[in-house]
Amino acid sequence: SVEKLEKSQDEWRSLLPFNAYEVLFKHHTERPFTSPLNEENSNGTYVCFACFLSLFESSAKYDSGTGWPSFFRPIDGHIVTKRDFKLIWPRTEYHCARCGGHQGHVFNDGPPPTGQRWCNNGLALRFVPQGHPLPPLRS
Repeated sequence: SVEKLEKSQDEWRSLLPFNAYEVLFKHHTERPFTSPLNEENSNGTYVCFACFLSLFESSAKYDSGTGWPSFFRPIDGHIVTKRDFKLIWPRTEYHCARCGGHQGHVFNDGPPPTGQRWCNNGLALRFVPQGHPLPPLRS
């Protein structure tokens, strides 16, 4: 179980760059093929850009061809999901379990072993290369 981090919208707005805030807390989506994380192939950990909770291991990353960093499995217990009806068909959106920051949507068209595609906004993630310390969780 992950301890929740409660901050006001004003606090998040003051801590984050504008585009990251818009994606994480206003549910915006970055344009496809714009994130440098699409080309990141090093070993390491992807953490929430807002609170620094570890969300994905690089071993679960793959190139989905969609233009957003994609993973076939998150770190257990670090993601929460809910149904999103913003488009014509329902989707499953997911958020950081700690701060509630919007990360992306999960689809059932991914590779084995899960068959899932966790399609993430690059602006919502920070990559920490293996061998480097993870940032302390934001308080």
